[in-house]
Amino acid sequence: MKALFIGGTGTISAAITELAVRQGIELTLLNRGRTACELSGNVRVIHADINEEEEASKALKDESFDVVANFISFTPGQARRDIRLFSGRTDQYIYISSASAYQKPCSHYLISESTPLSNPYWTYSQNKIISENILLDEYRKSGFPVTIVRPSHTYGRTKIPVAVDGRNGGWPVVSRIMRGKPVIIHGDGLSLWTFTHNTDFARAFLGLMGNFHAIGEAVQITSDETLTWNQAYEIIGRHIGKAPEIVHMSVDFLAASNPEYRASLTGDKANSVVFDNSKIKRLVPGFHADVRFDQGVGESIRYILAHPEYQKEDPGFDVWCDRMIDIYRRAMQEASQIKM
Repeated sequence: MKALFIGGTGTISAAITELAVRQGIELTLLNRGRTACELSGNVRVIHADINEEEEASKALKDESFDVVANFISFTPGQARRDIRLFSGRTDQYIYISSASAYQKPCSHYLISESTPLSNPYWTYSQNKIISENILLDEYRKSGFPVTIVRPSHTYGRTKIPVAVDGRNGGWPVVSRIMRGKPVIIHGDGLSLWTFTHNTDFARAFLGLMGNFHAIGEAVQITSDETLTWNQAYEIIGRHIGKAPEIVHMSVDFLAASNPEYRASLTGDKANSVVFDNSKIKRLVPGFHADVRFDQGVGESIRYILAHPEYQKEDPGFDVWCDRMIDIYRRAMQEASQIKM
């Protein structure tokens, strides 16, 4: 199989790239960087910026592929560009969407591919919905061979998934727990959430590549394991040998300080999500997610502790947490003195 990956170095795409190489796929990465690909095996790199359409078109020249997967397409304009670039150039185009595109709040607790797409809170999700519609309309109109893939909170050995974080992701939250500082979880921490390890996602994804039955379809790939946010933090604490001191705050309170939390929490993490993965299991017989959260996040913590370059602190986020917790606790103390 001959495949082109656009953006093959992220949490999801890196795991897929590594597995594709191991399985002997003839892989090309379209990358605007000039660093040599560190992967051994049958991999080549085309240096071009996909967001510069003319440059990308020239770099691809007369190339054709069995599969093209774009991991860095986020806007409707980018979806239309890819239709222009890859129509007639590939037998399958895989678009990475997001499970955050599903209806918020959901009308039914069990989420499947037929759950309506509607997220009035998060522009990121709205753009994914519009992009999906553009690509599927082109499939219906001209046969553009699209497959939509919807991940949900995928993590790996260099990424620790948490509830409320800053620009440097999960490590600053873990660092706070290690230092005995309280950490913030939205709501009461009892909403249900699904974490998917990137190696599980990669196995399912490769099962969709070149899969005739996946053309024109939307498919979600997630773990079947469901945890509360409180349970997730307790598991993280166990792996670092320190129970987290959790402070629960409403989304409204958090968004009053930082409106971006309204989008990422109300539009995603604050909702309970349980996924029906029967479709991916039907399309990829034998697939099931193997990595439990306690196993996967334990590996992530051990790996990051052994690799200081991934221990990126966020002083601004740290100060923000301290201030929010201080204000919240003072308000709670005042409230306790009010008698009805």
